[in-house]
Amino acid sequence: MAKETTPVLTPEIQAHTRTIAEKITAARSVIVFTGAGMSTESGIPDYRSQGGLWDKFTPVYFDAFMSSETARIQYWEMRMDMEKGLKNARPNPGHMSIAQLYETGHLTAVITQNIDGLHQASGIPDEKIIELHGNTRRVRCMSCRTLISWDAAQQMILAGDKAPRCDCGGYLKPDTISFGQAMPEKETRRAAELSLKSDVFIVVGSTLLVQPAALMPGYALDAGAFLAIINLSPTPYDDRCQVLIREKAGPVLADIAARVR
Repeated sequence: MAKETTPVLTPEIQAHTRTIAEKITAARSVIVFTGAGMSTESGIPDYRSQGGLWDKFTPVYFDAFMSSETARIQYWEMRMDMEKGLKNARPNPGHMSIAQLYETGHLTAVITQNIDGLHQASGIPDEKIIELHGNTRRVRCMSCRTLISWDAAQQMILAGDKAPRCDCGGYLKPDTISFGQAMPEKETRRAAELSLKSDVFIVVGSTLLVQPAALMPGYALDAGAFLAIINLSPTPYDDRCQVLIREKAGPVLADIAARVR
Protein backbone atom coordinates (compact mmCIF):
# COMPACT_ATOMS: atom_id res chain seq x y z
CA MET A 1 0.00 0.00 0.00
CA ALA A 2 1.35 3.42 -0.97
CA LYS A 3 2.06 5.71 1.93
CA GLU A 4 -0.40 8.58 2.17
CA THR A 5 1.25 11.93 1.57
CA THR A 6 0.69 14.83 3.92
CA PRO A 7 -1.25 17.63 2.19
CA VAL A 8 0.73 20.77 1.45
CA LEU A 9 -1.15 23.68 2.95
CA THR A 10 -1.99 26.43 0.51
CA PRO A 11 -0.99 30.03 1.23
CA GLU A 12 -4.65 30.79 1.98
CA ILE A 13 -4.85 28.02 4.57
CA GLN A 14 -1.52 29.09 6.06
CA ALA A 15 -2.91 32.60 6.45
CA HIS A 16 -5.87 31.10 8.31
CA THR A 17 -3.66 28.97 10.58
CA ARG A 18 -1.59 32.06 11.36
CA THR A 19 -4.76 33.92 12.37
CA ILE A 20 -5.95 31.03 14.55
CA ALA A 21 -2.53 30.76 16.22
CA GLU A 22 -2.53 34.48 16.98
CA LYS A 23 -6.01 34.23 18.50
CA ILE A 24 -4.97 31.24 20.62
CA THR A 25 -1.86 33.03 21.88
CA ALA A 26 -3.90 36.04 22.99
CA ALA A 27 -6.82 34.10 24.45
CA ARG A 28 -7.64 33.33 28.06
CA SER A 29 -9.85 30.35 27.21
CA VAL A 30 -9.41 28.05 24.20
CA ILE A 31 -11.84 25.19 23.52
CA VAL A 32 -11.26 22.54 20.86
CA PHE A 33 -14.38 20.64 19.82
CA THR A 34 -13.77 17.37 17.97
CA GLY A 35 -15.94 14.99 15.98
CA ALA A 36 -15.66 11.88 13.84
CA GLY A 37 -13.28 13.53 11.36
CA MET A 38 -10.57 13.39 14.01
CA SER A 39 -11.07 9.64 14.44
CA THR A 40 -11.13 8.78 10.75
CA GLU A 41 -7.57 10.09 10.43
CA SER A 42 -6.60 7.38 12.92
CA GLY A 43 -8.23 4.73 10.76
CA ILE A 44 -11.50 4.52 12.70
CA PRO A 45 -14.51 4.33 10.34
CA ASP A 46 -17.15 7.03 10.31
CA TYR A 47 -20.04 4.81 11.32
CA ARG A 48 -22.72 7.05 9.81
CA SER A 49 -21.20 7.16 6.31
CA GLN A 50 -22.06 4.77 3.48
CA GLY A 51 -20.49 1.40 4.18
CA GLY A 52 -20.16 2.19 7.87
CA LEU A 53 -21.46 0.39 10.92
CA TRP A 54 -25.08 1.48 10.46
CA ASP A 55 -25.13 -0.17 7.02
CA LYS A 56 -24.15 -3.49 8.63
CA PHE A 57 -26.21 -3.32 11.84
CA THR A 58 -29.57 -1.91 12.82
CA PRO A 59 -28.97 0.51 15.71
CA VAL A 60 -30.13 -0.85 19.07
CA TYR A 61 -32.09 1.76 21.00
CA PHE A 62 -31.49 2.12 24.71
CA ASP A 63 -34.99 1.01 25.73
CA ALA A 64 -34.58 -2.15 23.64
CA PHE A 65 -31.19 -2.85 25.22
CA MET A 66 -32.70 -2.60 28.69
CA SER A 67 -35.78 -4.72 27.92
CA SER A 68 -34.62 -7.43 25.53
CA GLU A 69 -31.94 -10.12 25.82
CA THR A 70 -31.99 -10.44 22.02
CA ALA A 71 -31.31 -6.71 21.64
CA ARG A 72 -28.46 -6.87 24.14
CA ILE A 73 -26.85 -9.73 22.23
CA GLN A 74 -27.23 -7.77 18.97
CA TYR A 75 -25.71 -4.71 20.61
CA TRP A 76 -22.65 -6.62 21.83
CA GLU A 77 -22.20 -8.24 18.40
CA MET A 78 -22.10 -4.73 16.94
CA ARG A 79 -19.63 -3.58 19.59
CA MET A 80 -17.32 -6.52 18.86
CA ASP A 81 -17.43 -5.60 15.18
CA MET A 82 -16.51 -2.02 16.07
CA GLU A 83 -13.42 -3.28 17.86
CA LYS A 84 -11.88 -4.24 14.50
CA GLY A 85 -11.46 -0.54 13.77
CA LEU A 86 -10.69 0.53 17.32
CA LYS A 87 -8.15 -1.93 18.68
CA ASN A 88 -5.17 -0.71 16.63
CA ALA A 89 -6.13 2.97 16.47
CA ARG A 90 -3.53 5.42 17.75
CA PRO A 91 -3.55 9.22 18.17
CA ASN A 92 -2.87 10.90 14.85
CA PRO A 93 -0.98 14.18 14.23
CA GLY A 94 -4.17 16.13 14.92
CA HIS A 95 -4.56 14.59 18.36
CA MET A 96 -0.90 15.19 19.12
CA SER A 97 -1.11 18.82 18.02
CA ILE A 98 -4.03 19.45 20.38
CA ALA A 99 -1.97 17.79 23.11
CA GLN A 100 0.86 20.22 22.31
CA LEU A 101 -1.54 23.11 22.92
CA TYR A 102 -2.27 21.59 26.32
CA GLU A 103 1.43 21.15 27.07
CA THR A 104 2.15 24.80 26.27
CA GLY A 105 -0.70 25.98 28.49
CA HIS A 106 -2.97 27.19 25.69
CA LEU A 107 -5.77 24.62 25.91
CA THR A 108 -8.63 25.05 28.36
CA ALA A 109 -10.51 21.88 27.41
CA VAL A 110 -11.42 19.46 24.66
CA ILE A 111 -15.12 18.85 24.08
CA THR A 112 -15.50 15.71 22.01
CA GLN A 113 -18.25 13.70 20.36
CA ASN A 114 -15.78 10.83 19.92
CA ILE A 115 -15.85 7.71 22.08
CA ASP A 116 -12.44 6.22 21.25
CA GLY A 117 -10.28 7.62 24.08
CA LEU A 118 -7.60 8.87 21.68
CA HIS A 119 -7.42 12.32 23.26
CA GLN A 120 -6.43 10.66 26.54
CA ALA A 121 -3.95 8.47 24.67
CA SER A 122 -2.35 11.62 23.23
CA GLY A 123 -1.45 12.80 26.74
CA ILE A 124 -4.34 15.11 27.64
CA PRO A 125 -5.62 14.32 31.15
CA ASP A 126 -9.20 13.18 31.75
CA GLU A 127 -10.13 16.36 33.59
CA LYS A 128 -9.42 18.42 30.45
CA ILE A 129 -11.65 16.24 28.24
CA ILE A 130 -15.44 16.41 28.15
CA GLU A 131 -16.85 13.31 26.46
CA LEU A 132 -20.39 14.15 25.39
CA HIS A 133 -21.09 10.68 24.02
CA GLY A 134 -19.08 8.65 26.52
CA ASN A 135 -16.09 6.36 26.07
CA THR A 136 -16.24 2.87 24.58
CA ARG A 137 -13.03 1.78 26.35
CA ARG A 138 -15.09 1.64 29.55
CA VAL A 139 -18.07 -0.61 30.37
CA ARG A 140 -20.68 0.34 32.95
CA CYS A 141 -23.26 -1.63 34.89
CA MET A 142 -26.70 -0.18 34.21
CA SER A 143 -27.79 -1.07 37.76
CA CYS A 144 -25.00 -0.39 40.26
CA ARG A 145 -23.05 1.94 37.88
CA THR A 146 -19.77 0.09 38.49
CA LEU A 147 -17.16 0.60 35.75
CA ILE A 148 -14.96 -2.14 34.32
CA SER A 149 -12.46 -2.04 31.46
CA TRP A 150 -13.32 -2.93 27.90
CA ASP A 151 -10.74 -5.72 28.04
CA ALA A 152 -12.53 -7.32 31.00
CA ALA A 153 -15.90 -7.20 29.22
CA GLN A 154 -14.39 -8.53 26.00
CA GLN A 155 -12.98 -11.54 27.85
CA MET A 156 -16.48 -12.31 29.13
CA ILE A 157 -17.85 -12.27 25.60
CA LEU A 158 -15.01 -14.35 24.17
CA ALA A 159 -15.68 -16.88 26.94
CA GLY A 160 -19.21 -17.31 25.59
CA ASP A 161 -21.28 -14.73 27.48
CA LYS A 162 -23.09 -13.02 24.60
CA ALA A 163 -24.70 -10.35 26.79
CA PRO A 164 -22.56 -10.01 29.93
CA ARG A 165 -23.89 -9.00 33.31
CA CYS A 166 -22.34 -7.41 36.36
CA ASP A 167 -21.79 -9.35 39.59
CA CYS A 168 -24.85 -7.52 40.92
CA GLY A 169 -26.96 -8.93 38.08
CA GLY A 170 -27.24 -5.66 36.17
CA TYR A 171 -26.68 -5.39 32.44
CA LEU A 172 -23.19 -4.38 31.34
CA LYS A 173 -23.02 -1.83 28.53
CA PRO A 174 -20.19 0.16 26.97
CA ASP A 175 -20.10 3.55 28.68
CA THR A 176 -21.39 5.38 25.62
CA ILE A 177 -24.64 7.13 24.73
CA SER A 178 -26.96 4.91 22.70
CA PHE A 179 -29.82 6.01 20.48
CA GLY A 180 -32.66 7.04 22.77
CA GLN A 181 -30.43 7.33 25.84
CA ALA A 182 -30.27 10.58 27.77
CA MET A 183 -27.17 12.69 27.33
CA PRO A 184 -24.88 12.88 30.37
CA GLU A 185 -26.19 15.87 32.31
CA LYS A 186 -22.94 16.82 34.05
CA GLU A 187 -20.81 16.70 30.89
CA THR A 188 -23.37 18.54 28.76
CA ARG A 189 -23.74 21.30 31.35
CA ARG A 190 -19.97 21.69 31.74
CA ALA A 191 -19.49 21.81 27.96
CA ALA A 192 -22.08 24.57 27.67
CA GLU A 193 -20.50 26.57 30.51
CA LEU A 194 -17.02 26.34 28.99
CA SER A 195 -18.32 27.22 25.53
CA LEU A 196 -19.96 30.36 26.91
CA LYS A 197 -16.69 31.39 28.60
CA SER A 198 -14.40 30.70 25.63
CA ASP A 199 -12.46 33.33 23.72
CA VAL A 200 -11.49 30.91 20.94
CA PHE A 201 -13.61 27.92 19.88
CA ILE A 202 -12.15 25.56 17.28
CA VAL A 203 -14.32 22.89 15.65
CA VAL A 204 -12.38 19.97 14.16
CA GLY A 205 -13.86 17.13 12.14
CA SER A 206 -17.55 17.59 12.96
CA THR A 207 -20.51 18.33 10.71
CA LEU A 208 -22.23 19.87 13.77
CA LEU A 209 -25.52 18.10 13.08
CA VAL A 210 -25.91 15.97 16.23
CA GLN A 211 -27.70 17.73 19.07
CA PRO A 212 -27.14 18.92 21.73
CA ALA A 213 -23.38 18.77 21.01
CA ALA A 214 -23.89 20.96 17.94
CA LEU A 215 -25.20 23.78 20.13
CA MET A 216 -21.77 24.44 21.64
CA PRO A 217 -20.34 26.60 18.80
CA GLY A 218 -23.50 28.71 18.96
CA TYR A 219 -23.02 29.28 22.68
CA ALA A 220 -19.44 30.37 22.00
CA LEU A 221 -20.48 32.75 19.21
CA ASP A 222 -23.25 34.25 21.32
CA ALA A 223 -20.64 35.03 23.98
CA GLY A 224 -18.39 36.76 21.45
CA ALA A 225 -15.82 34.00 20.86
CA PHE A 226 -13.68 33.66 17.75
CA LEU A 227 -14.99 30.55 15.90
CA ALA A 228 -12.80 28.51 13.54
CA ILE A 229 -14.01 25.40 11.71
CA ILE A 230 -11.66 22.78 10.27
CA ASN A 231 -13.76 20.22 8.45
CA LEU A 232 -13.90 18.54 5.04
CA SER A 233 -17.68 18.87 4.63
CA PRO A 234 -20.17 21.70 5.23
CA THR A 235 -21.57 22.58 8.65
CA PRO A 236 -24.50 24.82 9.69
CA TYR A 237 -21.99 27.32 11.08
CA ASP A 238 -19.91 27.84 7.94
CA ASP A 239 -21.41 31.27 7.25
CA ARG A 240 -21.07 32.38 10.89
CA CYS A 241 -17.50 31.41 11.71
CA GLN A 242 -14.53 33.77 11.35
CA VAL A 243 -12.27 31.14 9.74
CA LEU A 244 -13.30 28.13 7.66
CA ILE A 245 -10.71 25.57 6.52
CA ARG A 246 -11.63 22.69 4.21
CA GLU A 247 -8.73 20.34 4.86
CA LYS A 248 -7.76 17.30 6.93
CA ALA A 249 -7.30 18.04 10.60
CA GLY A 250 -3.78 16.63 11.05
CA PRO A 251 -1.70 18.99 8.91
CA VAL A 252 -3.79 22.04 9.79
CA LEU A 253 -3.57 21.48 13.54
CA ALA A 254 0.14 20.68 13.29
CA ASP A 255 0.72 24.02 11.58
CA ILE A 256 -1.32 25.86 14.21
CA ALA A 257 0.51 24.16 17.09
CA ALA A 258 3.88 24.93 15.54
CA ARG A 259 2.98 28.62 15.21
CA VAL A 260 1.74 28.77 18.81
CA ARG A 261 4.85 27.04 20.10
